[in-house]
Amino acid sequence: MSAETEALNDQIKQSVALLRRHLDWDVAIDRLAELNNRAEDPELWNDAEAAQKLMRERTLLANQIEGVQRLEADVNDTLELVELAEMEGDSAVVAEAVASLRALAEEAKRRETESLLSGEADGNDCYLEVNAGAGGTEAQDWAEMLLRMYTRWAEQHGYKVTMMESSEGEQAGIKSATIQVSGPNAYGWLKTEAGVHRLVRISPFDAAARRQTSFASVWVYPVVDDSIEIEINEADLRVDTFRASGAGGQHVNKTESAIRITHIPTGIVVACQTDRSQHRNRATAMTMLKARMYEQELQKREAAAAQTEANKTDIGWGHQIRSYVLAPYQLVKDLRTNVEKTNPDAILDGDIDDFMAAALAARVGATRSEASAQAQ
Repeated sequence: MSAETEALNDQIKQSVALLRRHLDWDVAIDRLAELNNRAEDPELWNDAEAAQKLMRERTLLANQIEGVQRLEADVNDTLELVELAEMEGDSAVVAEAVASLRALAEEAKRRETESLLSGEADGNDCYLEVNAGAGGTEAQDWAEMLLRMYTRWAEQHGYKVTMMESSEGEQAGIKSATIQVSGPNAYGWLKTEAGVHRLVRISPFDAAARRQTSFASVWVYPVVDDSIEIEINEADLRVDTFRASGAGGQHVNKTESAIRITHIPTGIVVACQTDRSQHRNRATAMTMLKARMYEQELQKREAAAAQTEANKTDIGWGHQIRSYVLAPYQLVKDLRTNVEKTNPDAILDGDIDDFMAAALAARVGATRSEASAQAQ
């Protein structure tokens, strides 16, 4: 085999070994067998809430175990193909097999990072909120670009995206918007994106084509279910109704069905305009409020909460987590991990996995080298 093939094989083996350790392989296999047996119990669904929790755990664990097993099988098959092709002198098949091996190495790296998603709410769906900073149209256009970036990322990973609320800008873009991202580990991945994002570009709104700096903030919090108890005093709430904005036909312009809830003690504000029913929008907004309060409690428990909060204090200079420079040169740099990319168009089209993986590894304090050292 070529040096590249051997290097890729070694890289995948290392990732698989770490995946097995993170899963505690033998314990995970036994646990999955136990869950499978319990899932066949006809009385399981007598308690629907407990059954759903069990099935979620079973699905997640099965996906993790089957992913490792499939990865190992695909690597072995690909290596056999490389050996046969080399023996027959078929360079085209060798090149194709090596390309497959590269893709498997990337998948192994991604799965290794996913194994770090062990936080209390990492497996949950999440809400992602984007707010434009000061700067009028420039900042509002940037906020819409960020919203599109996260929507594209979610779609590329098979997640469902639901628009919860959007407030349009005066001339272009958005003042704010909230989406719900639904899928495995949605919160675990997206929580690393919370903070202020800075854009430097030649303004499309400036006739003199001057360079402008804009800011927008991203806030991420997990969707919580009824099993998580969050006590909210109705007397602490201010509930406002308003007309929904954006597409939606005549109803949008004539009915005050949208709901905004302010939790006065904490200053947390949530809004929902997804439904024609004011009552259903209120129920959804209350769920969002509970999620925000739960996320706030999670931050208190985490050692990294102080830094996270520092990143969110102001939407402006000195608080950004990432800079996107489109002019005079092209560079996207994460200021927490120093990961840099020179393809901002791809980044703004949702290619942000490398930034998220690096931030996640830094947040849990388990980089690849540290994990390897601990495993030895």
